[in-house]
Amino acid sequence: MTAWFQSTWLGYGFGWFVSTLILILIIALPLMLAVAMIIYADRKIWAAIALRRGPNVVGPWGLLQSFADGLKVFLQETIIPTSANRGLFLIAPIVTFTVALIAWAVIPFGEEMVLANINVGLLYILAASSLGVYGIIIAGWASNSKYPFFSALRAAAQMVSYEVAIGFVLLSVVMFAGSFNLQAIIEGQRGLVLGVLNGYGFSPLLFPMAVVFLISAMAETARTPFDLTEAESELVAGYQTEYSSMAFALFWLGEYANVILMCALNALLFWGGWLPPIDWAPLYAVPGIIWFLIKIWCFFFIFSWVKATVPRYRYDQLMRLGWKIFLPLSLIWVFLVSGYLMLTRYGAL
Repeated sequence: MTAWFQSTWLGYGFGWFVSTLILILIIALPLMLAVAMIIYADRKIWAAIALRRGPNVVGPWGLLQSFADGLKVFLQETIIPTSANRGLFLIAPIVTFTVALIAWAVIPFGEEMVLANINVGLLYILAASSLGVYGIIIAGWASNSKYPFFSALRAAAQMVSYEVAIGFVLLSVVMFAGSFNLQAIIEGQRGLVLGVLNGYGFSPLLFPMAVVFLISAMAETARTPFDLTEAESELVAGYQTEYSSMAFALFWLGEYANVILMCALNALLFWGGWLPPIDWAPLYAVPGIIWFLIKIWCFFFIFSWVKATVPRYRYDQLMRLGWKIFLPLSLIWVFLVSGYLMLTRYGAL
């Protein structure tokens, strides 16, 4: 599409800009719709596990409930505390929402369906997701209230702690794939186990890292049981306490966009991405994006299932899990994976 726009009267530079803008909207607009629907699905899953009905009034089967909630917050007044830092207070939710979207630029939805197929796609995602903590820290500090400030401190410690473990987990995947490019990582999973199964997660060597990454993704996105940044019994509502109207909604949208991103990364890095689970020709008749969306939905169901059933950790338990269990385990696994590859792939003996 880019080449077609560049060949028109728009010219090379402006044609590239228009085509890229269209591609961004093709990703961003469905993603916003997906966030609205995923919030609805989240609430229905919680309700089903608690033997309740969940949203079922607004629209058929309650499908329009998320849009009604969005309209409600849009019509509310934006209240800024008098002692807050006005500029930073308004910038914080924008930062959180924007950072949640930019990581999707390198996510491959299919064999040729990616906005930016860069060689360092995984590093880009790590860098983009790491910026998310800044929105929370700025919100907590700019609110000039002790509860948001405590939440910001917790968020900084929590996200940094689990990013270290995630980094070593991803290092194991990168060594297996031999590339930071996400398309190359997916292709490296084709027929990996017994020449039949597509996915690093099917490998006995990498399955423990898939579990560590899944749990760390929950902690990175502050989902229950790791939602210490929003613990109502201690922090009222955490870093969002002083926010209302669309500023609050941007935090909400950013949080769920990050959750979907982590579900997508679980699918991409360990379970074949847009590849079918079995390397069997008839399964490739199904478009890759369908397989990818099914896997994202499966991981989101796990996220919601855990949130509805597992009680919240104490903060010392949260830190101990990250620093004393996941970090040493992922570091040891880097040595195991590198040793295995040296013996089998590179012929060290």
